[in-house]
Order: sequence, then structure tokens, then C-alpha cells
Amino acid sequence: MGCSCGHCHDHDHEHHHEEENHENSCGCGCGHEHGEAQEGKEMLIRLAIGAALLLAGLFLPVGKWVSLGLMLLSLLAAGLPVFKKAFRNLIRGHMLDEMFLMAAASIGAFCIGEYFEGVMVMLLYTIGEYFQDRAVDKSRKSIVDAMDLRPETARIEKGGEWTEISPDEVQPGDILLVRPGEKIPLDGIVVEGESTLDTVALTGESMPREIRTGEHVISGCLNMQKALKIRATETYENSTVARILELAENAASRKARSDLLITRFARIYTPAVVLLALLCAVIPPVFFGGSWQEWIHTALTFLVISCPCALVISVPLTFFSGIGACSRRGILVKGANFLEALAQTEIAVFDKTGTLTEGKFSVTGIYPQNNMDENALLLLAASAEGWSNHPIAQSLREKFTPDMLLPLTEAEEIPGHGVIARVDGKRILAGNEKLMDRETIALEKAAHPGTCLHIAQDGKYMGCILLGDLPKAGAGEALEELKKTGVKQIVMLTGDGENAARAAAAQLGVSRYHAGLLPDGKVNRLEALLKEKSEKGALIFIGDGVNDAPVLSRADVGVAMGALGSDAAIEAADVVLMDDDPRKLPRAIAIARKTRLIVWQNILFSLGVKGVVMILGFFQLVPLWLAVFADVGVCFLAILNALRNR
Repeated sequence: MGCSCGHCHDHDHEHHHEEENHENSCGCGCGHEHGEAQEGKEMLIRLAIGAALLLAGLFLPVGKWVSLGLMLLSLLAAGLPVFKKAFRNLIRGHMLDEMFLMAAASIGAFCIGEYFEGVMVMLLYTIGEYFQDRAVDKSRKSIVDAMDLRPETARIEKGGEWTEISPDEVQPGDILLVRPGEKIPLDGIVVEGESTLDTVALTGESMPREIRTGEHVISGCLNMQKALKIRATETYENSTVARILELAENAASRKARSDLLITRFARIYTPAVVLLALLCAVIPPVFFGGSWQEWIHTALTFLVISCPCALVISVPLTFFSGIGACSRRGILVKGANFLEALAQTEIAVFDKTGTLTEGKFSVTGIYPQNNMDENALLLLAASAEGWSNHPIAQSLREKFTPDMLLPLTEAEEIPGHGVIARVDGKRILAGNEKLMDRETIALEKAAHPGTCLHIAQDGKYMGCILLGDLPKAGAGEALEELKKTGVKQIVMLTGDGENAARAAAAQLGVSRYHAGLLPDGKVNRLEALLKEKSEKGALIFIGDGVNDAPVLSRADVGVAMGALGSDAAIEAADVVLMDDDPRKLPRAIAIARKTRLIVWQNILFSLGVKGVVMILGFFQLVPLWLAVFADVGVCFLAILNALRNR
């Protein structure tokens, strides 16, 4: 399982943390808080000892050799982890990295008698590393805190008593007791009790959710008011919490193209600079009579200035910070590469049902005839559908309590047509035009878009009830925001018929849609749309159903609805909106674009300053310690800039 912590950058540059310590302290969930605190204390102690020994070597009235010994001890105190890491990398064949450069520069400075500068190189570098690590830890901790969802225990009923066990041991069907102030350990159905749930850690929303008996709840939510009894429906490994933690832990290991560019750049750039430094040290003395000491000093300055730490640390940290910013808003991004792709969105393709719309039928219009009023027509239809489990029947019955319905003595459901029922002693037809034609009932063709349920009583047409899939709250607003962010095209794909698709598109303001699509049809449409984007642009697809999994996988970025979306869709997606709110999508794109801007700011700033200092170093206008200070300073400023992405 990948690590989402800030220390585990997947590039050649690794901080000077000992791998053994990291393995012991970073088990990834991410559980190395105690390890990082210990590392921070050790680093501060080494810095204090190194600084004290340096001052002693400079100012105490001791002999030359004692002073040199104090300087060497100071160098070891500050830079021992760097020397060890450089040596270990040499053995492994990774010799031309940042650690090699720092070790070579400090040892070289001692070789030419620049003891103070040699120690200052390592002290300044270690100070920079300390602040860098603290910045990384702060950014990582923001994600860990947001993802602190896993309860330590689950309380289940066994033999009439409540027993605390590990959530991993709970089986589907077990009854859980969740008291106020406790997190729900596994997904399940409430079998007893009413309460409110704090879902902010999952969705980023501060509004508590009311929960009642019979409703589905997901793991990781905090029970706020009253005790709940919940029947587990999933094992822990298949629960919402486990899926979220796994996605969060793996997110940092998937690199963005900019990150990979910097890594490749460092692998080529560092050997090139080492070669340049060697040429700088050898060519002037051999061919132009220059001083060996001067030009070796210049070469060492080159080595120190060339360290690409500002780039290889700040770029992945910027993406990591962007992932954290999304996480705090209930947007789970599975990798930095997907965050970068979001920033390049040109075409946004939406599924309709459950993504832009509620995904269930609702009454949108009532059109009575023959002196029947609206409420009476609706009651007649709901009573006739009293025994049906069809979604249309359920939407009609939502308007009435069971005792309000008229007596239903017999009913026949005709597939593809509707229902013929005996309601309050009268023969009622409730169905589509096919049913009316079959029973020779004359009716007027409906001019309204949507699904029309026609009603007849004792052979006489009584009117129709229009049903439709209402737009999801915030869907229209989300589409408007996407247009404002510069998304060039918004397209809706749906398996619904032409009438339903046209009605939804009109309500949502979508000018382009394709209806009647099976899963393979959606993929084919997406393939065609992919050809319409630019080479550097991205196409994102947003869906929630099992049938959306193939097209989610095919898009540049697949976005799934996390609260109500299917497991298959969430697994196939690259970004998950934890509360199903489509308005989170333009927010994610805004964060992604800010992240990309900060990345390029850091790249240009770091390379610009480094280039200026290298030129000054070549002409011997920059002392070695000042070159390190400039490099560490640039790195620290780049990291502070990266952490702006909150």
C-alpha cells in the first residue's frame, strides 16, 4: 500500500531520514507522528552541537590542530546523516544525487583549507532540511487529520451483551452499538434509534445529517446525539473508511507530469553539473595557468549551487498540498497526475441520472380532465399503484400516508403498459399510451416532456400525471461555474430516452447531449469527444453508476459520486466527490489550476535564482557558504509558496 505522507517522495532525492527509522515509524495510515517528532528533536540537537563546536573552533584560544578537530566534529554533528546517505547511495549506484553534491562540496572545502565554509555548507543545508521537513509534516498532517476516520474498536452484540472488538472482525449482519461521540465503524443500516451525524471528515460539509431507522449510514461519520443500533452490511475492508484511506494513502505515489519532469531533469542535470565542475577545476589550471586552489574552490561552489533541492522538494509538495486542499473540501484525488489533468480540463462530460439529476421519479405536473381536480387525480393514481414496486408507483405514494389511500381490492400489473386495478369499487387504468390504446381509451397526446402516466376511470379518460427526474441541487450552478472556469464544452450522456434527455438538458442549460446510450455507446461517444480536445487539454467524465465504470476509466480524468455512487464507479474513478455535490467539481478544478500555477512559479523562480548564483560563482563573486544560503533560501521560499495552496 502506498504512503501518503510527506516524507515518501517517489524520486531519487530523499531527505536524510534513516530508512530504518522511516520503516519503523511510517506504517502508513500514516502512523509515523512519533517518529517524525523524534527526528525533529535529533536534528535540532545535531544543529545545536554543530553550531556550538563551530563557534568553539573559531573563537576559543586553542591551537590550530584543536581548532581543526572542533571544526571536523562540527561538520560530523551537522552532516553525518548526509554523509551516510551519500555513501549508501554510492553503494547502490545512485551516486549523483543531492547528498553526493553536499558531501563533496563540504569535504572539498576542507581539502582546500576553507574549514568555516565547509561547516557552514552543512549547517545551512541541515537548517534548510529541518524547515523543509516541518513544512512537509504540516502539509501531510492536514490530510492525515482530515482522513482520521478509522475507529479503534467496534461494539457488537453477542449473547445479549455488548463486546468491543476490532472493526476488522465484524461480519455483515452483526449488530453494532454506536454511542454519542463515537464514529460509525462500518457501513450499515440503522435498525434502532434516531440521531444526527457529523460527516465533515468524509464530505467536507459542516451541516449535520439527520438519520432514522431504516436509513443507510457509512463508516467514518461521527454520531452526535443519541445511541444507534446498526446492522453491518459490509466487512471493514469493503467499508467506505477503508476505501477512502486506501485512496488517500496511494494518492501521493501517483506523480503529475510536472513532477516526473523535475525528477527526470534532476537525473540529467546533476551529472551534467558534476562534469561541468570537473572541467571547471581542471581546464583553467592545465591550459591557462590558473590557480588550482581557486578553480577547485570555484568548482566546489558550482557543485553546491547546482543542488536541485528546491525543485525536487517543492514541486511534489505543491501537488501534495493541492491534494490536501481538495481532501478538506470532500474531494478525494487519487494522484497528483489527476490533479494536474484537472487543471487542463477543456471538455466536461456528465452522466445524467444520479449525477446531474436525483435519479428517481418525482411528480412534475398534474393535468386533470373531466372535472377531476389535481389532488383527486393524484390520489386515484397512487391508490391504483398501491401494490406495485415500480419506481413510478413509489414516487406517487410518497405524497400520501398508507391510511390516506383509497381501498384497493385487486390489481394486475401489465409489463410495459401499466396497472389495471379496482379502486374503491371502480376500474382504474394507470399507465402509458399503450395501455390506453389497448383499452380503447381516447386521450390527447401529452405536449409536456417527460414520462406521462395516463389515468382512466370506468372507461373515461381522467387526465395525466407528468413524472420526471428532477435536477440535483446545485447541478445547474455547477455547470455555470464550469463555464466560467473556461471549460469549452459541457456534454451530457444518458441511457434515458430522447424526451427525458431533452427535458433534463433544457432544465440544466446543457446545449449538447446524447440519449439512449448503453455503456459501450457512452464509451464510443467519449472516444469521439476525446478527438475534439487539444493535445494538452483534458476530458473529464462525471458519473455514478455501475454502467459508468468503463467510460470513467477511458476519460483523462474520471470523477465519481462517492456517497451514493456504485463501488465499481468509485473504483474506476480518479477523483471522488464524497457528498455527491456536483458543485465540488469546479472547486476541484480551481484548486488544480492554482496548484499548477504555484508549481511553475517555483520552477521558474528556482531556476532563475540558481542560474544567477551559478554565474556569479563561476566568476568567483560568491563565497561557498553564501551560495548554499541562497540555495536553501530559495528552497524554503518555494516551500512556503507551495503551502499557500490551502
